[in-house]
Amino acid sequence: MTSHITSTSRRLRMHLVAAVAASALLLTGCNSGSDPGGTSSASPTSTASPSATPTPTATPAYVPASASGRAQNVPVPVLPEVAKTETKEGLEAFVAYWYSTLSYAYETGDTKPLESASGPSCGSCAKVRTEVTEWHSDGRWMAGGKMHVEGVHSDFIETGPAEYQAVVQVYQDATDYYLADATLKGSLPRQPAVGDIVIAVFDGSGWKANTVEHLVK
Repeated sequence: MTSHITSTSRRLRMHLVAAVAASALLLTGCNSGSDPGGTSSASPTSTASPSATPTPTATPAYVPASASGRAQNVPVPVLPEVAKTETKEGLEAFVAYWYSTLSYAYETGDTKPLESASGPSCGSCAKVRTEVTEWHSDGRWMAGGKMHVEGVHSDFIETGPAEYQAVVQVYQDATDYYLADATLKGSLPRQPAVGDIVIAVFDGSGWKANTVEHLVK
């Protein structure tokens, strides 16, 4: 078992300081007629039944992973709108989002959101993706391991074409590793908060993390 990020290179170019409203349609009809004696009669008024209000579909309850089994109905991280912009606020929001995809991967074994937020040159991203995928195979699972971002900061100084850096204060909850038969294989205690550096590039599809590593090795 390893911590959430393995340091890759010493390339640190620091420019950083720390309703649905249901409508009822009322249909009325009135027909008049004359009998042979000249007495008029009115047909009964018919009224349509109000349409039924759709019943909302209940959202399945989230169940965290435990010794009883893997996590269920884990919410998929959602990229904030601001994180789609090439701005200081956009970069900082994206970095926080990236760590939420890492948490999601640990909890579910699904690394697709993480992959979508990571660039092809991010070695540490690929390493953690491989480790998570391998452990979640053959019926195994992880419990815990949630990432908590305490702060993100960027001076938003371009260090390459559309490339910027951000520093992150983040820690990880304790992680338990279970085999398919629910045997606890091992545990990692809660990791202390550390400083990470994230180097990200804004391309035509949005932000991608190219480097994620500890500031202090």
